[in-house]
Amino acid sequence: MALLEGKTGIVFGVANKRSIAWAIAQALSREGMRLAFTYQGERLKDGVEKLTTTLSDSLLLPCDVTSDADVEAVYKQVGESFGGKLDVLIHSVAYAPHDDLTNDFVKTSREGFKTAHDISAYSLVSLTRAALPLFETAGGGSVVAMTYHGSVAAVEGYNVMGVAKASLESSVRYLAANLGRNNIRVNAISAGPVNTLAARGISGFTDMMKHHAEKSPMRRNVTLDEIGNAGLFLASPMSSGITGEVLYVDCGYNIMGL
Repeated sequence: MALLEGKTGIVFGVANKRSIAWAIAQALSREGMRLAFTYQGERLKDGVEKLTTTLSDSLLLPCDVTSDADVEAVYKQVGESFGGKLDVLIHSVAYAPHDDLTNDFVKTSREGFKTAHDISAYSLVSLTRAALPLFETAGGGSVVAMTYHGSVAAVEGYNVMGVAKASLESSVRYLAANLGRNNIRVNAISAGPVNTLAARGISGFTDMMKHHAEKSPMRRNVTLDEIGNAGLFLASPMSSGITGEVLYVDCGYNIMGL
């Protein structure tokens, strides 16, 4: 029997086949989990739909994570489709305006700062809160968010997104502390750089990939499959005693000094 047979999950943040969220979704589906997916805007719908229809009995729904009405509507439909329960939430959502990523951090605009935190960090809180009734029916749940080393170190070109990811990681800890009594675990994966659509918006990303490969103990970059398997671990009963943690999946880059 597959590890996650009979379990259900929802994945926020698939943009294309190279998305970290898609790598995790494939790992979850491989182990028997039935999945729901969301997309933001009609521009992304067709691409996401082509992927999700390759998985058995998946559900695809529109959602703007800055809209409480959208979030409520998504979970209403998920509850109706999944028998009123949910076991796993994958949060792979992040955004900052282009100018606030490319300019010096000191030039970050007020609106850009607010936007980055709303979409990249607060959405974890709002999506988790809205999922609580479905988690409770399931007897607990696992929430997995995506972060990056720029949350704890100043990474050139990451700028306001690094500050937003620091907020995300702190939110992981506070949510874990709040919800552990309900058997709901909240963790994050800090992945090394991979060539995703979001990553291409970071100035100097190609140099970042090269630097990571040269400096990491394993002398290479992490693969999407490796990140997907880490997501599977945190979503599954194999990690039942782990909550409030940031799991680095970066070929060891984060342990290095110079």
